[in-house]
Amino acid sequence: MALPEDRDPSSAQTAESVAPDVFRLRDTCNVYVLRSGRTAVLIDFGSGAVLDHLPALGVDRVTDVLVTHHHRDQVQGLARAVAAGARVWVPPVEKDLIAAVDRHWLRRPIDNDYDLRQDRFSLLDPVPVTGTAAEYRTVRYGDFDVYTLPTPGHTVGSVTYLVELDGRRLAFTGDLVYGHGKVWSLAATQWTYTGVEGQAATILACGDLREHAPDVLLPSHGDPIEDPRAAISLVRRRLHDLLAMRTDRSWDLDDWLRRPWVPVTPHLLRNRTSVATSWALLSESGAALLIDYGYDMTTGFTNSTDRSARRPLLLSLPALRRDFGVERIEVAIPTHYHDDHVAGMNLLREAEDVEIWAPQNVVPVLEEPWRFDLPCLWYDPIPVDRALEPGVPVRWREYELTTYALPGHSFFAAAILFEVDGRRVLATGDQQSGGGTPDAPDVLNYQYRNRFRYDDFTRSAQLYLALKPDILLSGHRAPREVDEKYLQRLLDDGKRLARLHRELLPVEDVDFGAEGFGARIEPYRSTVKLGEELELELDVRNPFARRSVASVRFVVPEGWSAVPREHSVTLPAHAETKIRFRVSPDGAPVGRARIAADLSVGDMRFGQQAEALVNVE
Repeated sequence: MALPEDRDPSSAQTAESVAPDVFRLRDTCNVYVLRSGRTAVLIDFGSGAVLDHLPALGVDRVTDVLVTHHHRDQVQGLARAVAAGARVWVPPVEKDLIAAVDRHWLRRPIDNDYDLRQDRFSLLDPVPVTGTAAEYRTVRYGDFDVYTLPTPGHTVGSVTYLVELDGRRLAFTGDLVYGHGKVWSLAATQWTYTGVEGQAATILACGDLREHAPDVLLPSHGDPIEDPRAAISLVRRRLHDLLAMRTDRSWDLDDWLRRPWVPVTPHLLRNRTSVATSWALLSESGAALLIDYGYDMTTGFTNSTDRSARRPLLLSLPALRRDFGVERIEVAIPTHYHDDHVAGMNLLREAEDVEIWAPQNVVPVLEEPWRFDLPCLWYDPIPVDRALEPGVPVRWREYELTTYALPGHSFFAAAILFEVDGRRVLATGDQQSGGGTPDAPDVLNYQYRNRFRYDDFTRSAQLYLALKPDILLSGHRAPREVDEKYLQRLLDDGKRLARLHRELLPVEDVDFGAEGFGARIEPYRSTVKLGEELELELDVRNPFARRSVASVRFVVPEGWSAVPREHSVTLPAHAETKIRFRVSPDGAPVGRARIAADLSVGDMRFGQQAEALVNVE
């Protein structure tokens, strides 16, 4: 029997009590109402029919809506919540899939698609949100104190909300579990083609949730689960069995949770669960310093790099406290800016009050990533509490640490030298990679877009030889004991690498360096309002072994102006300079408008060597 068009089918449902002053409405998902007097906080929102049932519950107003994940069955009516004046809080990783979902629909690849996340099960149109739920922290929403626990699996960004009421801990788990030994969807946990990342993440998330000892689980689909430990354990066991049939990888995820950190020396630990290795330096005072902190406890990556596909966690930190007597993490230092080394830095700052120290040459990219056309940038600025001057020792607790510029893998990288337990240790990030057998050095890990220069690895090997470390810490392998013979081999390889580049490239005629471009605009990405002026900077290189005139003509969209429109400067052989210019947009708002710099040096025109992107609001 068809329902009238103006009647929501869920309106026939009634809210049922699942705990004192906590009610469940069965809608497109379970919507939970936490009542306090005449106001309420909602967990998920479904179609929005819950608003029609509030009077029957004695509720006049919803103060806040907490969303467990972005799927449409959780949020398809969310615009009604905003219209009703409720504050809306969403998982940090999935904010763009709600507040900016229109952009997601425009850029989401469809053809030849290997990204199997259910990110198209999203809102059709954006809904503004108040903010993001503070992960790993308790925040007051309305009259309730709520702890937000990251629980990836059903989606990359899913969260569970924990609330203490009348001596019981309620866990609003979204679609992490459905019932005793069951999940709502297995398809949702397949993030990549043939992948098992979401299933492995569910095992870890369930293990972490179990440690928080909830008294009842309140899922987005299914009934309340009164025996959480047994229900979770059965889900984990069944998923382990499913993983064993799908992959030949030996994954002891329980052991990951038990033992993520392994000693290198008594006061230096290696995280064996992180994508780029994190290192913990332990003080006798009970404090710890971390070197690099990217993706902790990572079960795999999706084939997308949008914000909703990359998520940092703090899952390994409890083991530092439990097994190594760490009372507080005071400082984190990145070796370079790549996301797998810094993704968790802001979360460390926000949830653990950790200070971020960074090598001076890395600071600009961390704090203003939009200025740079570089790979592997983190999405958000990472504020730096202390910039470390190269070659100048700094004191942390009983240790002295010294950073040294270490271009090669990236121009914006550093080595970190310190002594611990009588060993001289040098953390080198991703400068070398690979297995590195005793008879062969690790692979020299250079990427041209990271602004690699011919002689970088020669200089880094010379630095190693001067510093004489006993142990090298790499970003993607176990620590390596080194001697002068090994370091000399790195120097030989660095010289050979530089020689081969100079032999292969036409450096005698035109030398734009290994990256191959003669100009660069910064900032690479900008946002400006109509009627305002934007100032940019152009780096220009003379590729010739003779004094030459470099001429630039700025190319802007039709109707825009550039001042100056053209500019010329005389440069010594192989010299570089900076040219400042201003652009003023005209017309309508536009996303990613392109501007360019057309370069000529001497009598040779090289064309539009540099571009930048401008959003006009």
